[in-house]
Amino acid sequence: MAYGFLDTAYTPTIRALQAKAGSLKTYDGFSGNREFDRFTVQEREFIAERDTFFMASASPGGWPYVQHRGGPPGFLKVVDDTTLAFPDYRGNRQYISAGNAMDDDRVCLFLIDQVNRRRLKIYAHAELLDLDEVPELAWQLEQPGYRAQVERIFRLKLKAFDWNCPQHIVRRFSEAEIAEMLETTGQRIKQLEQENAALWGRLNATGDR
Repeated sequence: MAYGFLDTAYTPTIRALQAKAGSLKTYDGFSGNREFDRFTVQEREFIAERDTFFMASASPGGWPYVQHRGGPPGFLKVVDDTTLAFPDYRGNRQYISAGNAMDDDRVCLFLIDQVNRRRLKIYAHAELLDLDEVPELAWQLEQPGYRAQVERIFRLKLKAFDWNCPQHIVRRFSEAEIAEMLETTGQRIKQLEQENAALWGRLNATGDR
């Protein structure tokens, strides 16, 4: 049956390595359907929560390049069940990912949730668009209050995706997540202090100390 991401990724060399490691039968014997050529609610929700991802591209000479992309949660948007888009914010103005995508539109995205130890890999074809080419899409991608200059839009057509296992993902928390946990802890401490004060008050009133 179909296994979209691996069907795309496999080469004879990869299969030879799997055979040597004894894992080839695991995938050759796969009997389900993981074509994964449409985003579902699960992927939509996961992507909408991300504030960072990594995108790989390759130069005409074959050199791979991996770039970090960041922004407010949801800056990478699921436009429809086969399309993603994100604003290309101005950075160091090297334009390596942009140039690679213009020469070869094949890219791979890697999204990770380190708190819940989940990973999503996406193969896609990238298209670079000027803002005035797609004003409606540019409007959808706006992030009010986020001070960054958008130079262009990356629109990505899904080829296939796959979910990774959680092995070896070290749990890490963002500043906002830590602040939320500390706020909860602080509220609990305040509650306990109030209960403690009330108990001491009753003890003092009755003289039972």
